[in-house]
Amino acid sequence: MANNNSYKNGGVKTKSISSSSSFSFSGGYKSKPSSVNSGPRRNSTGSGSNSAGGFHKDTPSSGVSGRVRVAVRLRPRNNEELSTDADFADCVELQPELKRLKLLRNNWDSDTFEFDEVLTEFASQKRVYEVVAKPVVESVLDGYNGTVMAYGQTGTGKTYTLGRLGDEDTSARGIMVRAMEDIFAEISPEIDSISVSYLQLYMETIQDLLDPTNDNLSIMEDPKSGDITLPGASLIEIRDQTSFIELLRLGEAHRFAANTKLNTESSRSHAILMVHVKRSVKEKDSVITNENGNSKSHMNRTMKPPVVRKGKLIVVDLAGSERIDKSGSEGHTLEEAKSINLSLSALGKCINALAENSSHVPVRDSKLTRLLRDSFGGTARTSLVITIGPSPRHRGETSSTIMFGQRAMKVENMLKIKEEFDYKSLARKLDVQVESLIAEHERQQKAYRDEIKRISMEAKKQVTDAEKSYADCLEKERLKYKKDCMESIKKLEAQLAVNQIKDDSLHKAPNRELIEVKKLLQNETLLRKTAEEEVKNLQNQVTQYKRSEVAGNAEIAKLRTMLDNEVHQREKLEEEISMLQNQLLQISFDADETRKQIESGDHSVDMTGDMGSLVSPIRHPQIKYSGEQEKGPVAKLFEQVGLQKILSLLEAEDPDVRIHAVKVIANLAAEATNQEKIVEAGGLTSLLSLLTTSEDENIHRVAAGAIANLAMNESNQELIMSQGGISLLAITAENADDPQTLRMVAGAIANLCGNDKLQLMLRAEGGIKALLGMVRCRHPDVLAQVARGIANFAKCESRASTQGIKSGKSLLIEDGALPWIVKNANNEASPIRRHIELALCHMAQHEVNAKDMITGGALWELVRISRDCSREDIKILARRTLSSSPSFQVELKHLRLNSS
Repeated sequence: MANNNSYKNGGVKTKSISSSSSFSFSGGYKSKPSSVNSGPRRNSTGSGSNSAGGFHKDTPSSGVSGRVRVAVRLRPRNNEELSTDADFADCVELQPELKRLKLLRNNWDSDTFEFDEVLTEFASQKRVYEVVAKPVVESVLDGYNGTVMAYGQTGTGKTYTLGRLGDEDTSARGIMVRAMEDIFAEISPEIDSISVSYLQLYMETIQDLLDPTNDNLSIMEDPKSGDITLPGASLIEIRDQTSFIELLRLGEAHRFAANTKLNTESSRSHAILMVHVKRSVKEKDSVITNENGNSKSHMNRTMKPPVVRKGKLIVVDLAGSERIDKSGSEGHTLEEAKSINLSLSALGKCINALAENSSHVPVRDSKLTRLLRDSFGGTARTSLVITIGPSPRHRGETSSTIMFGQRAMKVENMLKIKEEFDYKSLARKLDVQVESLIAEHERQQKAYRDEIKRISMEAKKQVTDAEKSYADCLEKERLKYKKDCMESIKKLEAQLAVNQIKDDSLHKAPNRELIEVKKLLQNETLLRKTAEEEVKNLQNQVTQYKRSEVAGNAEIAKLRTMLDNEVHQREKLEEEISMLQNQLLQISFDADETRKQIESGDHSVDMTGDMGSLVSPIRHPQIKYSGEQEKGPVAKLFEQVGLQKILSLLEAEDPDVRIHAVKVIANLAAEATNQEKIVEAGGLTSLLSLLTTSEDENIHRVAAGAIANLAMNESNQELIMSQGGISLLAITAENADDPQTLRMVAGAIANLCGNDKLQLMLRAEGGIKALLGMVRCRHPDVLAQVARGIANFAKCESRASTQGIKSGKSLLIEDGALPWIVKNANNEASPIRRHIELALCHMAQHEVNAKDMITGGALWELVRISRDCSREDIKILARRTLSSSPSFQVELKHLRLNSS
């Protein structure tokens, strides 16, 4: 009878499912236990009346154990893995018919694991939903709590499996969308209700994805039932699937994501979708019984309130676990990765403790484990899908994910249903008592109003008397002060008259000066207003100029792109023409050889044969200038023909032969072992002479590249300078228009700028001005070489000044390089910006350059470098330079800036 009274007085009642049934991925229930639970099975757990929820042991209650069901899903190879791991087999082998997975250790050894379901890379989204989530959704509709969760390495398809909306392809819809479709198909909108919350756990803070202003929600726990609630979280009631899709889009727009090496859209938070389903059930479906276990059908049906079942579906899209060395996370992304890994580690510890029947489960180590305490070891029916990738490079992460799923399969939940009465019918029985209470309340209200009215009248009377008394006193005081004020004014007027007589005699001359000052002030005011109007006009003109400049830059960028495409097409055509010309040259050469041999009757091979062997590799269509595939044939050519014969071809009349010979020399010069031989054989002299004797820009480009390679050796740098190499390179740069030619020339000069002994000679022969002249190209590769040369020159110059070898201001400043350096100090291209920042720091180390750098605006760039530079060594150097320079310190104090 006690139970009967509790039913009438309210509260939530629970029921257990049949003890002979067990939850299955294939739908419905099955009695056969999984073979993976080789160890002892946990006792029944749940949230009883004295329990605080999941993630710990509970005392047995009216429920039945239901094991966490785990499915594994394999992601197909992505584009990167198809290219990188093309020669390697997958690290996993699936046996879906046996529900087994093999994790390959090597070609002959593997580990076998069993799961409740094994889904291959060809499994459809519909198949995944039916075997993983649909049984849980059906249980939620019956009044149980249910959880569907995805776990795995980043980039393995968790969000695709759960949260895909399927806008473009409906077959790609994820578990969230399909679950809500089934729920809407089963409920009655007139009597049932669905409410949705969408949250994310980011950096150990719970944030509302439907209302971003709620960015730090707290977790509340019912001490009696153990239910977890989130006060302040948005709980939105929805009526159709369209509203739900819009909520998902809104939540996904507020979710944190980042680009890493493993995933271009890596989720940086755990997303948690909560769906609350409230259904009214018919009387025959209710399982509420009396204390004797008999149905209460004998009760008066009109007196019995209807039963309502409440189920809650939680869909958890966990952020992917990742290794920092593989994901390349840094800065704030690194902190996000640490927080993700810590929360996943806390979840793993709790599941390990539950799987091993540990007496202590560390549920409070993370907010994630507190939110999921009902899902593991609680009263919810839980399905876990673990996602893995096939790449052998991530075998360790795949193994860790598989072991997580194996341990989760050992966790037992106590499945319970929640039912409660609808007390609206009981409220009607209290209408009579409510009416009487209302009448009594109205009587009391009338008496209260009468009393208030009486008190109000007394208060008004007292206030009126007080106001009257206050007005009389105020009038007396006013008359008194008025009289005193009039007497004081008369005295002051008399004193003022006396003072004016004295001042008239003393200040006649100063009054004339005051009039003149006032006139000057009026003139200055007019001039200031005129100047302000001119400044406004100039500002408007500057704004219009900037707008036109932006439009012009966009048009220039577009034209440059078109020009680059045209140049690329032209180079391809030139290569094809060169190949055909070489083939024609070889055919004619072979014909001449055959003719000579026939005429002389001598079939032996002489020097001409050697020359033919030189031309043959050069015309091979697979060989490209400075490519990796050319090194083998070039080395073989060098051994067979000899360096002298290759150099002799530099003077050939055929331009194609000459350009191919220059390419061979350039590739040989790329090897440090060949550079000394080339210089001794006169190759450097021949290359420098080509810059003046040849008018072919292709030969200029390749020759400059070969000189740049030779200029990497210090001894060769002095030879280049002694033979007038800087002057020749400067002339070549002045006449060249091709960005690649300018890049080669700038690279050669940049290498020479790094020699301390050649500073004055290099500057005297126009090396610095040649570098500055090449910035007209504006090609980023050319600008990067120019910046590198300036950085090398500034570094050597700084070292010479420190050693006392050089005095006076920087030669770069004297040659007018400072404006270009300041302009490109914050260039978007990191190679240009890095070299320019380093050059500024070296120039600023010497006090003699400080005045020009302050005037030229370099001080502002040094302050920016000391604060925002991405390289820590350059940032530290800039700070030390600013703090050690008196001139910079004075200017910073004047500008009220802090060098640190």
